[in-house]
This record gives sequence, structure tokens and C-alpha cells, in this order.
Amino acid sequence: MTTNSNMKTFQGFADPATPLGPGDVVIVGAGLAGLFTALKLAPLPVTVISPTPLGDGTASQWAQGGIAAAVGEGDTPEAHARDTISAGGGLVDETVANIVTQEASDRVRDLLSYGVPFDRDLAGYFTLSREAAHSKKRIVRVSGDRAGVEIMQALLSAVRATPRIRVLEGYQAADLVHENGRIAGVKLNTTGRPLTQPYEFLPASAVVLTTGGIGSLFAVTTNPTTARGEALAFAARAGAVIADAEFVQFHPTALDVGVAPAPLATEALRGEGAILVNDHGTRFMLDLHEQAELALRDIVARGVGDQIAQGHRVFLDCRKAVGARMASSFPTVTAHCRAAGIDPIHDLIPVTPAAHYHMGGIATGLDGRSTVEGLWAVGEVASTGLHGANRLASNSLLEAVVFGHRTAEDIANLISPDMATPRAELKPIGRSKLADLKLRSTALARLQRTMSTHVGVVRDGEGLFEAFQTLSKIAADADHDPVLANMTLTARFITGAALMRQESRGAHARRDFPNKDNSHITRSFLTLTDLEDLSNDLLGHNQVRESAVSCPVS
Repeated sequence: MTTNSNMKTFQGFADPATPLGPGDVVIVGAGLAGLFTALKLAPLPVTVISPTPLGDGTASQWAQGGIAAAVGEGDTPEAHARDTISAGGGLVDETVANIVTQEASDRVRDLLSYGVPFDRDLAGYFTLSREAAHSKKRIVRVSGDRAGVEIMQALLSAVRATPRIRVLEGYQAADLVHENGRIAGVKLNTTGRPLTQPYEFLPASAVVLTTGGIGSLFAVTTNPTTARGEALAFAARAGAVIADAEFVQFHPTALDVGVAPAPLATEALRGEGAILVNDHGTRFMLDLHEQAELALRDIVARGVGDQIAQGHRVFLDCRKAVGARMASSFPTVTAHCRAAGIDPIHDLIPVTPAAHYHMGGIATGLDGRSTVEGLWAVGEVASTGLHGANRLASNSLLEAVVFGHRTAEDIANLISPDMATPRAELKPIGRSKLADLKLRSTALARLQRTMSTHVGVVRDGEGLFEAFQTLSKIAADADHDPVLANMTLTARFITGAALMRQESRGAHARRDFPNKDNSHITRSFLTLTDLEDLSNDLLGHNQVRESAVSCPVS
């Protein structure tokens, strides 16, 4: 891939001192990233958009491991940064990694101040666990595997107690409104909108996207159904750059019990010594990596996937390593197992890889700014350069709070409380024919099947091209269904970037290019125009041209 020297870094707006106009700061998404950013913005007037009742249906709520932070004896932010960089397959932005790990302890203290009850020992020190590819025990936990639930409950209480934060529940973003070269607000509709109801426009002084990931683009995922990747499509249509879209992390140990979304068996179980075996009792990871079950997630996911491809079932064996401690140390996993008729103290736990985390997203700088004026992104929807080609376990919640804080500081420097009053009100803005939900369901099943088959744990050029063709056909039929159109556009970004990356690196593995190409260690950056040019080349010539949409890692 060739290098575009004009896209080496993203510094946000051309004039970072431009003051913001009147209106609320609108945060689209009510997971950890959204709520933490809202709390950090107060007392500025903030409106949080949540498609579900506050706290429901967020990936943050389901997070089990915890937050990675170098707060233990003998650990340092520098060591944490080294582990992050090592895990990222050569694509981690080292400046970002060092900033995030240096600021980790301050953000953990923020969470404590909001009432998060992190586990501590009798002397008051944090109880820490170790996860794959971390050189130290540095995962700050809550009640074993209940970090997501407990952190979200604490933040929800803090948000409800903050008068300047308004929450609009039952609303979902349909698109961004772009006027005079900047984002002017958000087009919304209500969940289950009837045929005759118009969209509503919410003006904004600034918009922060915190909508989470893209797991629902795949047939098997650990993400909530709301993780549809639509915000990447919103942002791309507004002119934003989408970075590292090809890198999708598959968690190797989702419970294979026929439940959707797939419940997660936290990596901390393997940190405690649980092992992976196939249906013949063979511990196969010993032959694949010196760290066996504690190898990087992409390695373990491919190991599990390969066993399944050979016709085996795969199981997590917690019996010796955890045993009778399962219910007290890992209550969430235990509850999921028992709901499926499995006793994890005495039984093997069936597992499978599942789409879990998107390293790609809206390209942002150190202040959370996208490349479009008036638009910021925080959390999984953003691509900061922290994760590179492969996210280090438990760095995602950390990234959300670090960049939530940085984004709030940046917006606060551009706005004053009196500029954003009175509170912005919703205004009717156009109508759209309600989508045919039966046709959407059929098309969505085809999209998910295509992504899982051809853009999954292991890929190849032939399958990726077939996926791109199929997605283009779905897109052509989705004109009157904005949800399907958004999902398909995001899927095309992922597939197109995967086609362009003709190597295997981190979570992106290709059978036809099984090795890294270290002659061009680059992050990928695509605009909507780039994607359409790629589409024209692919569908017109059956081949991928060399595209000038990547940049060297700093």
C-alpha cells in the first residue's frame, strides 16, 4: 500500500480555537464512554441519547474482566504501554499508548469518586488479576467478573444526580446533520417509530458519538443487538475518516450454548489457570503458542476456530484451576452456565469464537476529535491508535474513560455554560417511510452470514471479494431502510479494508497472505470517497488497486 503524506496524523479541526455555538453537547450512546464523558462535561448542559432504558443493552454493562491500570506493586505505566504496543502487531500509536497508561490511575480514582466499588484486600490495596499478554497482574476488578455491571450502576447513579445532564431514553440516532461545514446536530427517531411519525432534529453545540461496536454485523457476537456500527456510517457520510476498519477482535471463549448474543466466559478464567480442550480431551493450545491459553486473543481465537473447522467441539475446563470458587469468584459466568444446564464446577464449558471488539472506528486525535468539525468520538466507535491490530485485554474500558476525560476537557475549552442555554428542544425534520421489517430481517441475516463466513476469524481474498459483492447488492436494495443501509456501509468499510491489507497482522488473518509484510507497517484510513473508488475498481475489474489511503505509524 502506498503512503499519503497528507494523512500521517489527525489533529482535529483546522482551527482548534474556533468557539462552539449555542446548544447542548449531545452524546449519542449511554454506555461507559457516554456516561463518563457526560459527567466530565458537567456543569455544561449535556443531552445523552439512549435507545433503551438507561443502562440496558450496552456492552459496558456486560464487561467482565475490568480495567487495566498499572496500580500494583512493581508495575509501571511504561510496562503497561510496552505490553499494549507488543500486543498491537506493530500498529499501536506509541504516543497514545503512553498517554493512556500514564493517565490510567487518575481515571481509576475518578471512578472511585463516582462510587465504583473496586475489589480490595484487607489492607486496602486493589485486588488485581492477570489477563492474556499482560506481563503483570493489573486488571482492577469488581466482585470478580462484575466490573461492567458495577461500574455502570455507579455512573448511572452519578448521572441521575447531576441536574445538567438530560437523558432522552427511547431515542436512537438516524443520522448526523451537517450544515455550513460542521455538524449542527443529530436526526433522531423513537424506538419503534410508527409510520406517520417524523424524524426529530436536536441541535447541538458539539456531538460526541459513543455508540459502541459492530458485533451485530456478525452471526455470533458477545455484543448487544444495538451494536450495529451505524455511527461509522453517519460519520463517514459527513466526511469523517474511518481508521483500521479491518481489525475485528473475536473473543475465543464465548459460551456455545445457542444463546444470542453469546454470553462471555471471561479471560480472567484462563488467567486463573483454566485450560482449553477439544472433545477428545486434547489441550491443543500447548502446540500453538508458548503461552498456550494466555497467548494473544487472536492466536487463541484462531486455535479454537481451527478445532471447530476440523469438526471438534471446544471446551473451557475450569474444574481444577477454579473449581468450587466458580460461584463466588465468577458469579456471572456461573449464572450463564447454570441457565444453560451446565455446572461449571464439575462440567466442561462449551465455547466458540465470537465477534467481540472493533479496533477500527472513526479516526480521532488525542482530544477525541474526528476529522469533521463539531464531531468527537469516544470508546469503541473511535479509533485512537491505542489498540493497533489487536486490543490488549481490558484496555477498552480504560480507553473509554481516558478519552472521555480528554474529550470533555477539549469541548469545555471551546464552550462556556452561558453559550449553551436555553436547553435545545427537539424539532420535527422530515419523514421517512417505515422500513419493511420482514425484508430487513432477511437481508440482515444474509449480511451477518456473509460477514461471519468471509470476514471472520480467518479470511482470504476470494471470500472477501465475494463478501464485497454481496454487501454491494444488499446496499443497492437498502435505499428505503436507513438502518440496513448504515449497517451495510459499515460492513463494506470493514471488508474493503480487509481486502486492501494483503498480509496477516494481529486480528486480521488471511490464508492467502499468511505472513506480516513489514515493508509497509501502516494503519489504514478510508473515507467514503475512497471506499466508493475501491468499489468501482473491485466490481469493474475484479481486483484491488494499490490505494493511497494509509499512513505510517508514528
